[in-house]
Amino acid sequence: MYQLPQVDLKNKVSAQEWQVRVDLAACYRLLQMHGWDDLIHTHISARIPGTEHILINAFGLAFEEITASNLVKIDIDGNIIDPDCPFEINPAGFTIHSAVHEARHEDMCALHVHTNETIAVASTQEGLLRLSQYSMFALASMSYHDYEGLAVNADEKLRLQNDLGNANFMLLRNHGALTMGKTIGDAFMHMYDLTRACQVQLQVMATGMDPVYAPQSIIDGIKAQAAIVHSGETGGQKAWPAMVRRVFRNDPTFAQ
Repeated sequence: MYQLPQVDLKNKVSAQEWQVRVDLAACYRLLQMHGWDDLIHTHISARIPGTEHILINAFGLAFEEITASNLVKIDIDGNIIDPDCPFEINPAGFTIHSAVHEARHEDMCALHVHTNETIAVASTQEGLLRLSQYSMFALASMSYHDYEGLAVNADEKLRLQNDLGNANFMLLRNHGALTMGKTIGDAFMHMYDLTRACQVQLQVMATGMDPVYAPQSIIDGIKAQAAIVHSGETGGQKAWPAMVRRVFRNDPTFAQ
């Protein structure tokens, strides 16, 4: 009963889909390596370019068990594409991810976590504050969504879409965080920045000393500054290859 079904899709899907599968599996492994996983809960989803099909984790797998082959391909309505797929998906995860993919066709990846730091900051009236360089990146494209219980109500999708708008960062009140990215690497780096921003904010507030807030003008110009630092590319483009190499060194089975 504890045996994991073995699936091998290499050379059975397009080269483009396989690359997305490898990158998405690497991202799941990175969340586990950073301690951002939540047993079998939370999700990262990625759209296969040129299609309306989405890849997401199989419900019941720990993140360190996820591979390129055992990711589940679904349509925007949550139907599993492969009739021989031995896995199912989490309905709550599908509600959130189908909503954002439906609204944001230009973005490939949506990443959702339940880390202590993001939940803590999302559960304060003030939300994320201008306290660190990490927060500057998030606050330049920030949104919030009020808590509505477990995300299984289809009616919540429209409110989630409206709250997200064009933002790449969202704090889900009393729940966690969501980031969007045109690539899987971008969504990962956005979550890295948001998580670090929340960690620093909690540490600053714990000192009991008066915080120094960065000027709003810095936030307004941070995207242009980041473009210079990254030579015109995104943080995900620059950092992602190194992150995938890190996963390969840790456990290359993710790419199977």
